[in-house]
Amino acid sequence: MAYDFDLFVIGAGSAGVRASRFAAGFGARVAVAESRYLGGTCVNVGCVPKKMLVYGAHFSEDFEQAEGYGWNLGEAGFDWATLIANKNREIQRLNGIYRNLLVNSGVTLLEGHARLVDAHTVEVGEQRFSAEHILVATGGWPQIPELPGREHAISSNEAFFLEELPRRVLVVGGGYIAVEFASIFHGLGAKTTLLYRQDLFLRGFDGTVRTHLRDELTRKGLDLQFNADIARIDKQADGSLLATLKDGRTLEADCVFYATGRRPMLDGLGLENTGVELDERGFIKVDDEYRTAEPSILALGDVIGRVQLTPVALAEGMAVARRLFKPAEYRPVDYDHIPTAVFSLPNIGTVGLSEEDARARGHKVKVFESRFRPMKLTLTENQERTLMKLVVDAESDRVLGCHMVGPEAGEIIQGLAVALKAGATKRIFDETIGVHPTAAEEFVTLRTPVGN
Repeated sequence: MAYDFDLFVIGAGSAGVRASRFAAGFGARVAVAESRYLGGTCVNVGCVPKKMLVYGAHFSEDFEQAEGYGWNLGEAGFDWATLIANKNREIQRLNGIYRNLLVNSGVTLLEGHARLVDAHTVEVGEQRFSAEHILVATGGWPQIPELPGREHAISSNEAFFLEELPRRVLVVGGGYIAVEFASIFHGLGAKTTLLYRQDLFLRGFDGTVRTHLRDELTRKGLDLQFNADIARIDKQADGSLLATLKDGRTLEADCVFYATGRRPMLDGLGLENTGVELDERGFIKVDDEYRTAEPSILALGDVIGRVQLTPVALAEGMAVARRLFKPAEYRPVDYDHIPTAVFSLPNIGTVGLSEEDARARGHKVKVFESRFRPMKLTLTENQERTLMKLVVDAESDRVLGCHMVGPEAGEIIQGLAVALKAGATKRIFDETIGVHPTAAEEFVTLRTPVGN
């Protein structure tokens, strides 16, 4: 059968753009449909604008620290509207870049909602297109739990477009998005409370990292309330919000921000017209090569619910393009040693196994830790401390995990991720000469293990 396209991609986020661009580069006839914005969550309401807000929030500390170095800046002022306008302008620029990347790659760009008609047919508006392969890369969407007054709460999608900075913010959640936005609002001057229904946030991260960040955020004055959750939200006569907690307490706020999970974006996709199956969490079920139960339909990125990170989506998109159209260059995605960062203030950077996971997998481990006040802060009143931690297999000497809480943690961990990927041992770390004076050199000067 002759198809209109060799590959039809639904969704122009990180995964979809990467797969479509490279498939076209390999000679395939490719179309991509997008109904919302080019670049997906990361570019528009995720990683990129969030990092801009994090930069903005950090300046309050920079101004304070500058005094210790002789700078007299006078009274600093912050304007939320300026930050958001500048952020919007940059995102619009990036949207244009993504458009050019697709069009210049020879991809047919269709701006409209795509719906699956059958295993080889996609409908966009009133047009229908056939394709040998269809790739679903529609990403995820934030979800606010069902509770009375949920219509008064916002998610990360709305947070990027608030007209003004709220004076009082309740952030609900314990994942990286909640922690990051709590740091952003607090750093920009809002009275911020983070509510999390369990004992400690950032489940799945190394335990030492979690407790260290808790202590540093508390030191900065961020109100952390664990084992706490909201039962209902009521709007008051003056426009403020009253959150009633499950323990009966009430908290007033001008904004209630929920970051309690994301769902796969499958609305109106037409999966019921195909043999595609969902897993028990509601994500699209795929095999190791991203094929669904319908042989002609593939899925990847956040919509499959594996590792929901932009660089992982990019790697999956590349893998699909190669397997389908340049199999000689196909390499499966390696999900081990994926570095990641949490852009809280201070930052977290991590790669490899946590101490808890290493022990759970049967490793006998040696743990090396260092906590210190960074050199930059020695002339200031800031008492923030940096944490660096190595988890090492005691028998093979291989470094299993690197973890950091402190300034530029993500930048430092990226380089160490290469070392872990290459199988570096603790001896190699020890024999590596450090760059002095830097915080990063601490990773190659850790000598004495702690605990057992």
